[in-house]
Amino acid sequence: MRVVVTAEGKDLDARACPVFGRAPVYVFVDADTMDAEAVENPAINAPGGAGIQAAQFVVERGAEAVITGSVGPNAFNVLSAAGVAIYPFAEGTVRQAIEALRQGRLVATGGATGPHHAGMGGGPGRGMRGAAAPAQASSREAEIADLKRAAAELRRQLAEVIDRLDRLEKE
Repeated sequence: MRVVVTAEGKDLDARACPVFGRAPVYVFVDADTMDAEAVENPAINAPGGAGIQAAQFVVERGAEAVITGSVGPNAFNVLSAAGVAIYPFAEGTVRQAIEALRQGRLVATGGATGPHHAGMGGGPGRGMRGAAAPAQASSREAEIADLKRAAAELRRQLAEVIDRLDRLEKE
């Protein structure tokens, strides 16, 4: 399976990036062979629509799955329409993300994990860095709320998987 991991660098040991649309690099990995190709994000400096442009880019390059910290609703819609699974991954390296996927420790999300226009402002992929303290606090609170929503969605999905397993084992 061809998987793309959002990354801060260009190899398997690069730190995974917590955002999708404004990630500096996309590392495309064959999950079976671990062959990797790093490509700079052509949408990183887009004045708007970076998530959509990035999603179209990874779809055109043959991604079958995306591993990222968060993906906004517009990028999610593009990826979903193309049949690309999206796996949230909080921290670690590109290699650790792929290993977690291979071991079945990642669960595909059924919805966006980041807010609309999450990457806007303050520069590419950096949120509101450099803004006044109240804006930073608000951004932090919004991120916490988004992560809580994502965690709740993952709990719901996990419950569905466990329920389905229980039903299958009883058949």
